[in-house]
Amino acid sequence: MDFRHSDLSLEYQERVQAFLDEHVYPSEHEFEQQAAANRAAGTPHRTPDVLQALKAEARSRGLWNLFLPDVEHGAGLSVLDYAPIAELSGRSPALAPEAMNCSAPDTGNMELLHLFGTPEQKEQWLEPLLDARIRSCFSMTEPDVASSDATNIAASARVDGDRIILNGRKWWSTGAMRPECGISIVMAVTDPDADRHQRHTMILVPTSTPGLTIERSTTVFGYDDGPHGGHGVISYDDVEVPTSNILGHRGGGFALAQARLGPGRIHHCMRSIGMAERALDLMIARAAERVAFGKPIAAQGVVQEWIAESRIRIEQARLLTLKAAWMIDAVGAKQARTEIAAIKVVAPRTALWVVDKAIQVHGAAGVSDDTPLAEMWAGLRTLRLADGPDEVHLASIAKHQLRQHLSR
Repeated sequence: MDFRHSDLSLEYQERVQAFLDEHVYPSEHEFEQQAAANRAAGTPHRTPDVLQALKAEARSRGLWNLFLPDVEHGAGLSVLDYAPIAELSGRSPALAPEAMNCSAPDTGNMELLHLFGTPEQKEQWLEPLLDARIRSCFSMTEPDVASSDATNIAASARVDGDRIILNGRKWWSTGAMRPECGISIVMAVTDPDADRHQRHTMILVPTSTPGLTIERSTTVFGYDDGPHGGHGVISYDDVEVPTSNILGHRGGGFALAQARLGPGRIHHCMRSIGMAERALDLMIARAAERVAFGKPIAAQGVVQEWIAESRIRIEQARLLTLKAAWMIDAVGAKQARTEIAAIKVVAPRTALWVVDKAIQVHGAAGVSDDTPLAEMWAGLRTLRLADGPDEVHLASIAKHQLRQHLSR
């Protein structure tokens, strides 16, 4: 295994770091102020103006759609080469990913359209997403079933001639509340009598379609994620779209979901490591400047242990993530599914541990909104459920290990 990054990746890393230092970090406070003003004005899901300015700056610097390996639309980077760039963006998770048009759920949706969309679907939806003229959401999780098992999904899509009639209720459709959200990718059952992995289909549903109702947004430990479009609860009541809106092929929804979630999971893990690095930086700075019981907090043995343990855990998580990225490039996401499952467990756990210790070092300030730590913790804790809970990934790893043993 060779984890060395290409010269192109190293160049992008330098450019992204400069963008963070010169524009993103200095804009974080203004972003929070504008988001608070939008909430006070009754428009919590309006995009803060500073984020639009950051997008323009990123585009002018050529830092746009870096996640896509396609040279026509993206940077032409491998998964391994994109890993440190995604990690850098994770240091400012509220601003940097979206500023470079590299934020979920749009990244996963763009990858699906890029890989499986028809020319007409790409023209209508992929191109506006690549250009950030619209946003999107992904409607898979449902409130009434255990969605950790994707085959439980109950939303129905009845095919009637050249039409599809969709009924169901979804939630955690991230980004749905934002006015710019123009398209929802919905997973629904089209063939209830087929094999359990052939029953579902992904369908492109414009959010303006009659019968689609965005009911509300859920919160994450009290955070509304308003500036990024919240997490919509959406009902689909006799929603009609043409069969040409099927993404991929009928009955292929489960396979598309796996294709989408593989890269999506590793992107989350990369950003999680970036959050852990930012938290460690904050922990060290706080420990060095605060004095308790006559000496800096950094002189306390327990704090030194937290700092050392954080560095060790971050390096371990990064190495496992890089191995998974290298395997995706070498043999594909399907063959790397055990490594992807492993990092999906390890990276959020690691980042949560580091953030928790950073909060402890900050004391009361750590649980306030005066630092990014509390919101980081909320997002990372949620990530232990998003894209599959830890327990599902652990079960997958165990089954793989057992199969290997039994096949000897």
